[in-house]
Amino acid sequence: MIAYAIRRILVGIVLLLAMVLVVFVLFFAAGNPARDICGKYCTPEKLANITQVYGYNQPISYQFGQFVQGLAVGRDYPVDDAYRAALEKSNPDLVIHCPAPCLGYSQHSAMTVNAAVVKYAPVTISLAIYAFIIWIVFGVLFGVIAAVFKGKWLDRIIVGVTLVVYALPTFFIGTFLLQFVAIRWKLVPYPRYVSIADGGVLNWIISLTLPALTLALFYMAAYVRITRAFVLESLSEDYIRTARAKGLSERVVLFKHGLRAALTPLLSMAGLDFAALLAGAVITEAVFTYQGLGFLAVISNQNADLPVLIGLVIVAGAAVIIANIVVDILYAYVDPRVRLR
Repeated sequence: MIAYAIRRILVGIVLLLAMVLVVFVLFFAAGNPARDICGKYCTPEKLANITQVYGYNQPISYQFGQFVQGLAVGRDYPVDDAYRAALEKSNPDLVIHCPAPCLGYSQHSAMTVNAAVVKYAPVTISLAIYAFIIWIVFGVLFGVIAAVFKGKWLDRIIVGVTLVVYALPTFFIGTFLLQFVAIRWKLVPYPRYVSIADGGVLNWIISLTLPALTLALFYMAAYVRITRAFVLESLSEDYIRTARAKGLSERVVLFKHGLRAALTPLLSMAGLDFAALLAGAVITEAVFTYQGLGFLAVISNQNADLPVLIGLVIVAGAAVIIANIVVDILYAYVDPRVRLR
């Protein structure tokens, strides 16, 4: 088990480096990134200054080496003339230090990409965890109920409702919950994000309920149907018939033998879906005006803030790769046959 985990971690590190290389080439090798950073009202002098200060006039191999060095040990960014006067008093050396893993420096916000991600990440992480718990618990629960009552009215209702919900776009669900549940019916307070430090655990949960439910309903609808299919498939296996022939109760057969085998494939899906949410639920955060990583991605795209966009892509890719590693290790723990291959 330990050897398998080490192998998966080493493979994950290689994938991370490959992902960083691809992202860097796509964003930097396509042209001079200083043009995007310079902005709409760029002058030749300002463009030349940014190109010189941030080393965009250096070969691509050198720039990539500097970027990887920043990820490994950190990096110092000199300040260009646009921010020299503003930072002169607070930073006499006119150098901004970005600790490892350094994702870059944003000239638009005059802060490191790391600081921007740390600023906006708590909203997205809180939203992702809350939505994940909702869709896993209720998705699996309703999926098992539908499988147990296969062909009956309860099964048809659950499958029908989930099919309708899955067909609805996320922005429609979010807008409906916001306009009717919060504004018209006033069943919950108007959603505004409140951190645990500012409002306590209860207010934090209440502030996340509607946007988390918006995400959870979409994923939950898919997990109900998938769980139902996996449970029905596992209940038709020979070992299930053997367990029933031994006289075991239907409850033991379902939960001890059938459900464990059925839930194993869901591990991979759940890990990747959770990692996708950590990358930023752009639509949901936009509907509820929550300032998470999705919001940061939108404003960075509007401002052509290339360093932040690169950092967000790397964070999203790293989240998927790390989630994949964790899922593979859990999969091997649940099913020993995996680590023997």
